[in-house]
Amino acid sequence: MTGMRRETCGRDTRARRRARGAVLVTMAAAVALAAGCTSGPGTGDNGRAPEPERSHTTAPATGPVLAVKVDNAPEARPQTGLEDADVVYAEPVEGGLSRLMALYATELPEEVGPVRSARESDLELLRQFDRPTLAFSGAQRKLLPLVDEAPLRAVTPGDAPDAYVRAGDRQAPHNLYLRPAELPAEPAGAGALTTGFTFGEAPGGGRAESSRTVDYPATSFTFTWSGSRDRWLVSLDGSPARSADGGRLAPATVVVQHVTVRESAFRDFRGSNSPYVESVGSGRAEVLRDGRTYEATWRRGTAEDGTTFTGADGGALDFAEGQVWVVFADAS
Repeated sequence: MTGMRRETCGRDTRARRRARGAVLVTMAAAVALAAGCTSGPGTGDNGRAPEPERSHTTAPATGPVLAVKVDNAPEARPQTGLEDADVVYAEPVEGGLSRLMALYATELPEEVGPVRSARESDLELLRQFDRPTLAFSGAQRKLLPLVDEAPLRAVTPGDAPDAYVRAGDRQAPHNLYLRPAELPAEPAGAGALTTGFTFGEAPGGGRAESSRTVDYPATSFTFTWSGSRDRWLVSLDGSPARSADGGRLAPATVVVQHVTVRESAFRDFRGSNSPYVESVGSGRAEVLRDGRTYEATWRRGTAEDGTTFTGADGGALDFAEGQVWVVFADAS
């Protein structure tokens, strides 16, 4: 990123937080390239060919999945590295705003960010993975003991100062970026994505959908179908969402997952309560793929389980191959 400079980030005194080794197994992860095509008029895209497809195989993982907490405030846009994520979760935070959690298994970008702080419900969401690496800028002091106890590798600027840089052309706190290669980290492979998602051909039924908007009190997510791209083009607060290099963010599948959002035991520095997203349980969902919406039921029995999505016929509802966005929506 232009205008980026290294800045020393003081080492965290919490010495007990150390990287946990991952058991290595051999595998070969296949990633198929999408057929090249350009977008037609009216899609809002920049005319680039689609990004490579991601393969969602069951081959064993060679390491932990990398999860990065990413800023979604207007000052943080365009974000860097979201286009390379396998899964992007959108979650509510204080003041009606949102944060993103980007998961990387099949490909690691050069940089990701801006990186922001963790929340209590992130710990439950991440328990479905085998000791994932969580990169974040920090957390509320009272939450840090829960982070230390969670079955994950926590990586803040204090833990790995060489892995973080600050952009000189942005104001803090919207200027912190992660360089995964400095952790060090390698792509874990699709087997690390123990989300419970299944991928395959489009099911029958559903209804045609050209656009879907999910509103938070102070943020909105809109997904507009592009037939020429076979992707859902993302808009944030009504404006096209692009990567740092100008490409349009465009997942293959979008899930609107209706969940219970309650108050947590924590507040931010302004005194606002931090919302807690209950990702364990069951409820209603809408799965958007191939220009259609499918009604579904989601279920996650325990925190160690992935989330399954069942269609109207009672069978697993397959997602389209490619990036998945999951937007948590308050079911109340």
